[in-house]
Amino acid sequence: MIKIFTNPNAFLVANVQNLLSLQGIEVVLRNEFASGATGELSFVDVWPELWIEEWQKDRATEIIKSMENEASGVWSCCSCREENEASFESCWQCGQDRADW
Repeated sequence: MIKIFTNPNAFLVANVQNLLSLQGIEVVLRNEFASGATGELSFVDVWPELWIEEWQKDRATEIIKSMENEASGVWSCCSCREENEASFESCWQCGQDRADW
């Protein structure tokens, strides 16, 4: 198994876990209750972690990246696949309108 996602925000970790589970990816949550060990352990060692089977890494990474892009407002053009910032109404690369996809 490999660690696919970790974050100090347990709600964000739970959201990613749900997204992956809805796509049929079996996810194991680790360090769910480890925050009580903060001080004895490094703060990053007690963050909740999501672990998956290694063969599902590419698919899970794609799902997580898509979620992060949506949260940041970045969108991908359906025509040329160029990534555009949320402020663009059309693709800066090919001119395709965002509303068309």
